[in-house]
Amino acid sequence: MIKIIDTITEFFGKLSAWLFFFIGLIVTYEVFVRYVFNSPTIWVDEVSSITQIWATYIGLAFALKHKDMIVIDIAFKDPTSVIRKILETFALLVIIGFSIITIYYGYQIWLDSTLKGHRTDTLLSLPKWFTQASIWIGFLILFFQAIAEIIKVWTIGIIPNETQEMIKESV
Repeated sequence: MIKIIDTITEFFGKLSAWLFFFIGLIVTYEVFVRYVFNSPTIWVDEVSSITQIWATYIGLAFALKHKDMIVIDIAFKDPTSVIRKILETFALLVIIGFSIITIYYGYQIWLDSTLKGHRTDTLLSLPKWFTQASIWIGFLILFFQAIAEIIKVWTIGIIPNETQEMIKESV
């Protein structure tokens, strides 16, 4: 189960990175056509904003998996100590609790917008459900990754390479 969750998280993390790369490309395109041809687009601003929202939310779990979100190592450097495991579990439980609330209310807002056909107040007039879906989907991925991280904390024969290197450097 953990391997499946980690694989899904890795996929969405890489997708998130590519989405940020795509944003860079279209913003560069916008700058080029605006200042070279004096012909700005009507779509780049909204598409880059929506893409950034999706990239951010689907990248949350990737950041957690790679310990780029929460790292407790100032006072408790040994990842096998019980106090460190308790503190990491507590932090992950906070993430899980916040994720549950966000998934529940995010889904409700998304469902309401979908059923009522709400659209953005922009030139493209995109359906709002498209951006609102990113919130509960991203937090759903984060929720499962946080559960996987708790399991990893307590069955720590599996210490990530980055953590092993940090331990070696600090000793």
